Amino acid sequence: MKEFFKSYTFKAFLAVLAVLLCGSILATLTTENESPFTTAVNFVFTPVNRAAARTAEELGRLRLHFRSAAYYKGQVEELQKKLAESREKVVDYEQMQQKVDLYEKFLEIKEEHPDYKFRPASIIASDASDLYGSMTLNRGSLHDVHVNDPVIFEKYLVGVVTAVSPTQCTVSTLLNPSVFVSAYEIRTREAGYTETTASLADNGLVRLAGATRTTAMSTGGIVCTSGTGGIFPKDLLIGEVTEITDATENISSYAIVQPYVDFDNLIDVFIITEFSR
Repeated sequence: MKEFFKSYTFKAFLAVLAVLLCGSILATLTTENESPFTTAVNFVFTPVNRAAARTAEELGRLRLHFRSAAYYKGQVEELQKKLAESREKVVDYEQMQQKVDLYEKFLEIKEEHPDYKFRPASIIASDASDLYGSMTLNRGSLHDVHVNDPVIFEKYLVGVVTAVSPTQCTVSTLLNPSVFVSAYEIRTREAGYTETTASLADNGLVRLAGATRTTAMSTGGIVCTSGTGGIFPKDLLIGEVTEITDATENISSYAIVQPYVDFDNLIDVFIITEFSR
């Protein structure tokens, strides 16, 4: 815009405008003294006068338009700012609501098991390509977290802490073949232990091994921790029986179990740092 005002075109425009303005003034001054000269002047410059008036009017409207555009631009920017702030508030509210819901669930567990001591934790890293769903939490030895501490979501078992640093810990889930959990099926009371294979883990499944060929377990049965071994407290929910299969290597059977936890969508969990039973 500054270059336009310095250009030859703009200077020529000003010169022409000055001539027209002078002619317009001359036409006005000579209106009362009619003569051939004044008649000629009026003939030439009166239309110019009218055109100049119209031009001034249009320029006034144009300035108003520019002012209006700037005003509305400011209004749009202000509305966009308020919209962004509203979105942030909605996100904060949703996150807070999720936290409240989570703590309400764990309050229920705490009331049922007053001997439990918890550490809330959030997942800060997970490998989507990891078949076994290992994850890193934002709690470590500085928060009284130790190896073999159980990790839960609501009343459901997620896995166990397998490595600890001062501020972080690594959790191996039920889908990891290195994790064995003493468990039982609540209807039949048949006991065994959970284990898995790469094939089962790839489908998000584990199995309850150790049942007899004559097992009374059936699909829909609920599998919980038995508390045997001292690592996991009793009666944490593990999953639901989806299939009963005979083992090929011996005369036992095992139940295919679908864990209750959706490992891919976990965000917040709790670490049980202490329990008495």
